Order: sequence, then C-alpha cells, then structure tokens
Amino acid sequence: MPTAKQDEIADYVGKQTGTSDWAMIDQERINQFADVTEDHQFIHVDEEAAKMTPFGGTIAHGFLSLSMLSKLAAGNVLVVDGVKMGVNYGFEKVRFINPVKSGQRIRGHFTLMSADQKMPGQWAFKYAVKVEIDGEEKPALVAEWLSMQFV
Repeated sequence: MPTAKQDEIADYVGKQTGTSDWAMIDQERINQFADVTEDHQFIHVDEEAAKMTPFGGTIAHGFLSLSMLSKLAAGNVLVVDGVKMGVNYGFEKVRFINPVKSGQRIRGHFTLMSADQKMPGQWAFKYAVKVEIDGEEKPALVAEWLSMQFV
C-alpha cells in the first residue's frame, strides 16, 4: 500500500496507485447480496430464467460490483502517513459498462485524480477507478470515487 507524508501527496496526483488482486463473483456472493439488499430480480438469482436473457445466465448486481470497491481498494490507494481514519465521501460519477456474470473475476485499477487538504489533517481524495472483468474487453464499471482521510 502506498503511504505518503502530507508534503509528498501531490507527487501521486495523476498516477496509478495500485491494481488489486482478482476477486471472484460467484453465485453464492450474488445470492448473499440479493438477500442483504432484498433485490431478488431473476437476472441475479434464478439461474434457469436468466439463461433465457441476452446475458445467458445470472449476473451480479451493479451495486454489488460497486460495493466491492472497498475490498479492491485495500492496499491499492494512497494512505496518508499517520492516518487515524478514512471514510467514503461519495462519487462524482459511476457508470456500469458491462455486467459481471456469475463465476467471473474482477479487479480494480486506481488512479489518484486529485488530493486536497480541506483543513489541517483532513484530506479529500478523488480516484479514477476502473473495475476490470477477467477475459473481457470492456470493464464492469468506471467511477470517480471520493474519500476523506483524517490525520
């Protein structure tokens, strides 16, 4: 995981900070997400009915792919030296480009777009994120992800 002193943060802007390991999106994970979010649309959980769709089988919820960012980011985003906590701040943009089929693997690519000190010891970061699907040309999603770190 890249760690930087506060006076070094600007050196990382515009650079890729990391690429995650692959994460499996299997049917069990999709079903668990459906249960937690109460989104049981057939394209996610009914394998037989989903075979009849253009996807040819079940697909992950777009929000499941998006929620995987926390796991994918671990060790792949810049951490301010001495950080006490980090929080999600939101998104500027999210686009779901390509569905993740059950049984596919995804990984995240993270590029620091901006880093602004909002007040002493409080940093706002914006990342360009691309979630790649193993073996697919188009990514699952692209996003501009905002986070805050407190030192």
